[in-house]
Amino acid sequence: MVQLHVKRGDESQFLFNTTVDAPLETVIQQITTIYNGRLKVDRLCSEIPELADHGITLPPNMQGLTEEQIVELKLKDEWEDKCVPSGGPVFKKDEIGRRNGHDLFKLCLSFLPQKQLQANVCVTMEMVKEALDQLRGAVMIVYPMGLPPHDPIRMEFEDREDLSGTQASLQVITEDECQLWWAAKEMQRGKKLQDYIGKNEKTKLVIKIQKKGQGAPAREPLVTDEQHKQMIKHYYKRQEELKKLEEADDDTYLDSEWSDRQALKKKFQGLTNIKWGPR
Repeated sequence: MVQLHVKRGDESQFLFNTTVDAPLETVIQQITTIYNGRLKVDRLCSEIPELADHGITLPPNMQGLTEEQIVELKLKDEWEDKCVPSGGPVFKKDEIGRRNGHDLFKLCLSFLPQKQLQANVCVTMEMVKEALDQLRGAVMIVYPMGLPPHDPIRMEFEDREDLSGTQASLQVITEDECQLWWAAKEMQRGKKLQDYIGKNEKTKLVIKIQKKGQGAPAREPLVTDEQHKQMIKHYYKRQEELKKLEEADDDTYLDSEWSDRQALKKKFQGLTNIKWGPR
């Protein structure tokens, strides 16, 4: 299997396994699906702690309003009594006025591709779906009656998320606008992976995912940040050792008896222990 290390810019995303005879259309479709699925998991993992801390999202016409404004406008959250966490809520006010403040016990939820990358684990769509199912199941346990239709977590689960005007929308890449780059070359659709890398199934590549029209991504540095740190550390250590050697550059030991290269010869010739004065 060919192992692809997928990056976006300088940021590592995930590892992906494929074959050299795989059509690039298929590879692009699979990588795009996994990439966008990971983004969805990341968005959910950032929203669920907010749900755990401050409860469900308020209706759009109530978000950002103070309690006095809500009373003055006679607004009411009709989902507040319907969507109650199991075990009962504990009020914890949301300072930004986005959620209703009904706290619940924190959920231990994480899907960390960086750890998988360090462990050399290749990500598949099944793994992403499993992470989504775990998040969906955890939310259903706490909110058996479900979440309001306007809650971003429910919208994510139902693929109705509205990312317009957000930073997250800039990260999403659709299949049609996705490009794969390797060795400063775009991998063209209509070809196979072996047209670029040959037929060696044990190849490991660093490829970059890019939006169409953004041009070629920056080349990979010759050394990684970690390697650069190790090199600086090594050179600094070597420099300190040389400084200590210069400070200890004392050659008085050459006058010692044990440093005399002719000591054995003098011993045999009886020339040791000779004194040039009266005894």
